[in-house]
Amino acid sequence: MQASFFGWRVVAGAFVLAVFGWGLGFYGPPVYLHAVQEAHGWSVALVSGAVTVHFLAGAIVVANLPRLYRRYGLPAVTKTGAALLALGMLGWAMADEPWQLLLATLPSGAGWAAMGAAAVNAIIAPWFVTKRAAALASAYNGASIGGAIFSPLWVVAIAWLGFPAAALAIGGVMAVAIWLLSDLIFSRTPESLGQSPDGIGLASDVAAVGRTAGMNPWRDLRFLTLAAAMSLGLFAQIGLIAHLFSLISPALGEQTAGIVMGVATAAAIVGRTMVGWLMPEGTDRRLVACANHVVQIIGSVTLFMAAGDNAVLLIAGVLLFGVGIGNTTSLPPLIAQAEFHRGDALRVVSLIVAISQGTYAFAPAVFGALRGLSASEGAAVFIAAAVLQGLAILAFFAGRRAVRPVRAAHQPPRA
Repeated sequence: MQASFFGWRVVAGAFVLAVFGWGLGFYGPPVYLHAVQEAHGWSVALVSGAVTVHFLAGAIVVANLPRLYRRYGLPAVTKTGAALLALGMLGWAMADEPWQLLLATLPSGAGWAAMGAAAVNAIIAPWFVTKRAAALASAYNGASIGGAIFSPLWVVAIAWLGFPAAALAIGGVMAVAIWLLSDLIFSRTPESLGQSPDGIGLASDVAAVGRTAGMNPWRDLRFLTLAAAMSLGLFAQIGLIAHLFSLISPALGEQTAGIVMGVATAAAIVGRTMVGWLMPEGTDRRLVACANHVVQIIGSVTLFMAAGDNAVLLIAGVLLFGVGIGNTTSLPPLIAQAEFHRGDALRVVSLIVAISQGTYAFAPAVFGALRGLSASEGAAVFIAAAVLQGLAILAFFAGRRAVRPVRAAHQPPRA
């Protein structure tokens, strides 16, 4: 790889975008929820409902991202997303009535959508083909770093400055940073710099390019199973993570539990990086996704076996589950790249992200209801997570039947 290749600067920019996007739009709402409750004494159901609306609003925007990119351009959409997210956060902080809180979730959710998984994929896709797995893994690691940085930063900033001032300061820094990245990095294309995406013309990509564009995703088994698998996997993941700290802290103590959750984030980075850089070209990515969920199922079962009081099993379960956290988000776009025409892949990624986000928006509430269904508070949660991940594996396998004939039909002749 030549040092002058601009694509790796794009990866660095997408990494920073992910740090802010997930740090403010994904890991932020649970902190906002607590701050709003403390300020107004509103019910958990009301404020939790605001978090759900935030993610649902984002899902609607994500589904339309390709159309917005075509009409306004990626830099303009990204700038607007950052501004909306900053505005929405300030709305959360300044809401004095429940209706004002719900209104604020609309711009915050829309802004998060323009800085989330589909956006990172759209930024990276024009620059990488053969190294896209590594490029996406590197960029998506910003999501985990964003959680590690901003979750404690929000708590400290709100305690020191108050929620409105903290939202204004952090949101302002984010908006300026993303505005600069959009102008200096995201506005460039390989064509504008006279460069080519790496790997163009390799046999592994010829098959993808040769497929007919303009497919109807709702009649395509590859799309339907990929959307189902991603939705099931993320529903299990978001639902479990939302309650994991409170489930392990009685046995470990809050300080140790916080450290374990931080190590789980590090494990997610390691897992995503290893898959991104070590997965051989031509590997069946659905099988890799299945293996990722198997590891997480082992983690869920280990947490169940801990019975709420075995510290060693609790820590082992969290780490095993954590290894797969990053890949659950990053592997489905890579599967779409391998299975769909390049002209369809961006739309497919936007739709599967939108569907999964619209689904996992309800996960914290559903898993919260499950906590009271067993004598051991976390037992039903861990079982549910394992079952959902098992169903995700079945969905990935079901889609392989539709992939094989397509690959065979377009496989380039051997020399």
